[in-house]
Amino acid sequence: MALDQVPRKVGIVGYGRLGQSLVSHLLTQGPELGLELVFVWNRDPGRMAGSVPPSLQLQNLAALGERHPDLVVEVAHPKIIHESGAEILRYAHLLVGSPSALAEQATEQRLLEASHRWGHAVFVARGALWGTDDITRLDKAGGLQSLRVTMATHPDGFRLEGPLATAHSTGPRTVLYEGPVRGLCPFAPRNSNTMAAAALAAPSLGFDRVIGVLVADFSLKDMHVVDVELSGPPGPTGRSFAVHTHRENPAEPGAVTGSATVTAFWRSLLGCCQLPSKPGIHFC
Repeated sequence: MALDQVPRKVGIVGYGRLGQSLVSHLLTQGPELGLELVFVWNRDPGRMAGSVPPSLQLQNLAALGERHPDLVVEVAHPKIIHESGAEILRYAHLLVGSPSALAEQATEQRLLEASHRWGHAVFVARGALWGTDDITRLDKAGGLQSLRVTMATHPDGFRLEGPLATAHSTGPRTVLYEGPVRGLCPFAPRNSNTMAAAALAAPSLGFDRVIGVLVADFSLKDMHVVDVELSGPPGPTGRSFAVHTHRENPAEPGAVTGSATVTAFWRSLLGCCQLPSKPGIHFC
């Protein structure tokens, strides 16, 4: 597939809430948009029974090349990117739904090497990060000095690992983590994707200097709240440029993905199908 062609055949890796939504959209709207769903893979194949046509169920992820996809969309878990991301790029462009995987430097390097070797792009979905393009432009212009992303929701909405798995809320609102995003991603792989996207959007700061804050708030039973705070260097008057966005995303109780993020991801899929595809990491 030439680099300037748009992806047409799409494979979905992961069949949770987000994967189910994308599959539904592709089956119902894909044909009129020139998109063909060619496979769906899930770690537990039984979850696809009765809802994904048997001919589209891929039992072995290593066999995805036989379906000749132009674009593979990962909406499963960062482990898929760690373990299979570089191999997927051998056959297709890759839309990463778990950018927290790129907090591991070796994984990011493998993806970049595979992207350039095989001529396929790595796309990263903006997800719940509001103002991604503005952050990137400011960073490229040298006007970004600090970036802080706070994600708050009810404790039931977290899927935490390692030391964070045993962290307990000490009151109605508890800060579970505050520090570099790179240190958070391994222990909150499914709750740090917005922060990881911010780190990728601001490479001058990256995973080590973008600050992530994870907050358990018992009052947020049906909502994910993301605050993005950034500032630039002091100007002639000594004051700094600053922006603070506050995003409230409705979510089902205990859900990892908010409702608006599901819609945004479909738009990201359509967006990367329309972008010129070249090696490297790109937002869509």
